[in-house]
Amino acid sequence: MKSTVALLAVLLSLAFVPAYFAADTLPLQLSDAEFWKMIEDFSESDGDFPYENFVSNEIKYQTVIPELKRTIQPGGVYLGVAPEQNFTYAAVLQPKISFIVDIRRQNMLELLMYKALFEMSPTRAEFLSNLFSRPRTAELTDSLGLEGMFNALEDIRPSSAMHDKTLQSIKDNLKQHQYKLSGKDLSGVTKVFDAFYRGGPRMDYRFASATPTQNVPSFVSLMTTDDRTGTNWNFLATKAAYDRVRDMQRRNVIVPLVGDFAGPKTLRAVASYLKRNSAVVSVFYISNVEYYVQMKGKDWASYQQNLAALPTDSSSTFIRWVSSTGITSLEPMKPR
Repeated sequence: MKSTVALLAVLLSLAFVPAYFAADTLPLQLSDAEFWKMIEDFSESDGDFPYENFVSNEIKYQTVIPELKRTIQPGGVYLGVAPEQNFTYAAVLQPKISFIVDIRRQNMLELLMYKALFEMSPTRAEFLSNLFSRPRTAELTDSLGLEGMFNALEDIRPSSAMHDKTLQSIKDNLKQHQYKLSGKDLSGVTKVFDAFYRGGPRMDYRFASATPTQNVPSFVSLMTTDDRTGTNWNFLATKAAYDRVRDMQRRNVIVPLVGDFAGPKTLRAVASYLKRNSAVVSVFYISNVEYYVQMKGKDWASYQQNLAALPTDSSSTFIRWVSSTGITSLEPMKPR
């Protein structure tokens, strides 16, 4: 079977709100209660996936960005899957709201961990220090640039005391938001944060996980790659990109959901919400999810029906990944 899968982003600050908005009724921010209710109401039960996927394994994810910049207006709706690469697409596309759907509840918990770290970290240097539990030195500042900050991190040993303090701060942050996380959920947050502490900036898709391939990029490589024309659009590449994502996190408009793309609930719940607010999907980054749906066989029709339920227009776009080459491409968003 030929496998081609798609890889196709009260206001706290008006500075980062896009100037263009479609004629929709989507809110510019969600309250903590609205945010958590959306997670609970839209999500499905935890599902199975053979890999941990703490970080992405798709090094060429930025190659489609110049074309997306030309064709997609800010202020739309972004759908995505998996972990941190969604922040880069959100930083570039500047959606009004983003939904990140993954079959694993662990991914939702990882994104909540990231949300807390964004809120706790006003600068990129603080974010990286907190993520990897490496105490900031006088040299570790944003002025070094992204590669310089990673070089500085290499010279700093991880601190178990900082790990414990930061983990508690993450849990305190989530508690302050009054998210109804179970003890098992909090253990899941600990598991993910521990992985970044143990793996460090050079961790990759293979860390603490089986992997379908040995040729996978490190976290550093994923953050410092470019679009193959010399521009790095990553959410950590510039202060403006980081601030934009941090602002979205603080407005609760990056919503992590637990759901199977072929499942009975999540994508249909997102579709109903968007239709109620007269909104359409601008971009859907689906990574290699279709490959796993195809493996299940009978779920393909359900997946196609879920796609058909999503409101789209002529500019709605999939980001697709061709597994044989690792090249990213764009396609009109429609079932096939």
